[in-house]
Amino acid sequence: MTISDRHRRILDAVQQAGQIGVPRLAELTGTSEMTVRRDLEQLADQGVIERYRGGARSLTLRGEEPPFTVRAHDGHEAKRRIAEAVADMITDGEAVVLDSGTTCLEVARLLTGRRLTVMPMSLHAANALTGAPRLRLLLPGGEPRPGELALTGPLALASLAALRFDTAILGCCGLTADGLTAYDLDDAAVKRAIIASAHRVVALADPAKLTRTALAHVAPVSALDVVVTTEDAPEEQTGALTAAGTIVRRV
Repeated sequence: MTISDRHRRILDAVQQAGQIGVPRLAELTGTSEMTVRRDLEQLADQGVIERYRGGARSLTLRGEEPPFTVRAHDGHEAKRRIAEAVADMITDGEAVVLDSGTTCLEVARLLTGRRLTVMPMSLHAANALTGAPRLRLLLPGGEPRPGELALTGPLALASLAALRFDTAILGCCGLTADGLTAYDLDDAAVKRAIIASAHRVVALADPAKLTRTALAHVAPVSALDVVVTTEDAPEEQTGALTAAGTIVRRV
């Protein structure tokens, strides 16, 4: 088990239990208690858990998004596979709006050699796309959220309202048959505007997102044309999405 996989298993266990002891975490991760204590110290430094003597308690609830720095290393291989599949769905010459988030950032890195028009909704993705020789880069307005650097607010919404795109590449905080959800209310508003601005909406969701519900409702599943996830996504969740009216592509 890699460090990022171990951290994710620890975070999931702490969040589900509310608080949990070191011996149980060592059992769940198949490692020593000393290693678990080091992991907990790192996660506490990143602000996603709170340490107490002998264990940890969650600071990441339904209304709180895990920090970008944690998510950037979480499930990187799966995000890369999803990003590659999504990049293959884009045809040269398209106008694309790219949502914020770590998986969307992976997509941005794969589009740098393409002949496209792209408007990224985060400074992370804008930085990755800057200088691409064949790509026309459109920069929206907006206020960047700390850490995430997602662009939100009236200027971001006005930028989206002024344009029409062939494809929207949408990140997910949570996605179930009940709909797409986001942790942040401003981010939810931007996601709704992204959906409204595009002819085709492609949502990116690693398997963990398919069992998660965040604070703010964004849109019903029927607003998404395609959901791209990995082949190990649970059949129950992907079947529910298909029944709700979207195409699910497993990679």
